[in-house]
Amino acid sequence: MLRKAAVALAGSVTALALLATGCGGGGQDASSDAKKSGTVTFWSFVKGSEEVAAAFNRSHPDIKVKFESVPSGQEYYSKLTNAVKAGTAPDVAVVEYPNLPEFAAQGKVEDLSDTLGPTVKDKFPQSVRQLVELGGHTWGVPRDAAPLNLMYRKDFFTRHKIGVPATWDAYRTMTEQVRKADGDARGGVLYTNNPGQLAALAWQAGGRWFATDKDAWRVTVDDAPSKKVADFWGSLAREDLVRSLSDADPFWTSVQKGRTVAYVCASWCAGALQATVPDQKGKWAVAPAPTWDGKPASAMFGGSSFVVPKGAHHTGAAAEFIKWITTDPEGMKAWVASGTSSMFPADPTLVPVTKKAFGTDYFGGQDVYAVGAASYEAIRKGWTWGPVMGTTNTALADQLPKVAEGKAALPAVLGQAEQVTVRQMRQRGMKVSAP
Repeated sequence: MLRKAAVALAGSVTALALLATGCGGGGQDASSDAKKSGTVTFWSFVKGSEEVAAAFNRSHPDIKVKFESVPSGQEYYSKLTNAVKAGTAPDVAVVEYPNLPEFAAQGKVEDLSDTLGPTVKDKFPQSVRQLVELGGHTWGVPRDAAPLNLMYRKDFFTRHKIGVPATWDAYRTMTEQVRKADGDARGGVLYTNNPGQLAALAWQAGGRWFATDKDAWRVTVDDAPSKKVADFWGSLAREDLVRSLSDADPFWTSVQKGRTVAYVCASWCAGALQATVPDQKGKWAVAPAPTWDGKPASAMFGGSSFVVPKGAHHTGAAAEFIKWITTDPEGMKAWVASGTSSMFPADPTLVPVTKKAFGTDYFGGQDVYAVGAASYEAIRKGWTWGPVMGTTNTALADQLPKVAEGKAALPAVLGQAEQVTVRQMRQRGMKVSAP
């Protein structure tokens, strides 16, 4: 059962204690408004956010949610950090799981232990609660999980008699077959601006970039499994078997023109396909991501929680909104009904709701949520997000375009990112032990 999945994803009590930057006390800021009414400002880049805010407003006359679309990635986290410093933070904001430990440790989000902590304990399995319960406090409410999968053009694969790969060796063969069948087509993408893909692939391979060792952190971004992944994907990119593209317009242009016919992604990618290339309805299918030995293994590529930023003025109303959009069946329907989101709920008991709301038409009747559920079950144990993931991700993202240009080797990029990360941690007063 999914609820029993021992994912051991991130954020142990020990890990947060080692951040050494002070998390603040329990409960909400005394200056905030705990009333469950008023206007709530909501920042999000997650697909379906505008629709879910509108649905909440229709059903909650005492609270008005004002949605503001924000950019994703590091630009967003810088914007949120600056807003907290300036005292202009929104009442509700999205924070992805890798970024939450750093935001909690630096005092950028309110402690939700008293208001939403009981909901988190009641509604979510331990494997997901570990993502938001850090240092004995609750800092966010989980929205979704993001298990890995493989998106592929089944019409292309059928026409050219190409098999769906179950191993990474078979994946390489598939990319060779795709290029041979159509010189303009490729069977994969190495994102040049999204290090989350590389992290997920390393995690799936058994890598562990961060761990705690008594009173210190261990940082091994370039451990053996991660180097194996980097060697593999670096060679695919170097040999032009996969495209090296930004995950924004360049990627979608390649999909629209039939130049990308397969790619490794996550559960949320089904909705992105449906919303962005509706004319390719019936052509796509979803499969488990390949593994190194053919046995089930997965990781998370993305996933988000909702938080109340430090200094928010309408914390009571914000808590009501967060609870509805993360735990209420009607909230789940609102996320998915627009057709732009195929989120896999962090609470797996709500999968039937999102599955029904998303439907199966785009994927020719395939139950993509069944693939997501199997992938969720197979997520590897032992992964921990680091305490300065903003620094780690920036170090990776700065070098990924050079990999695409042939000016940097992907394994070396991991080593450089580790050095930058360790240096930043020590500058912040954290103890780092030798790997």
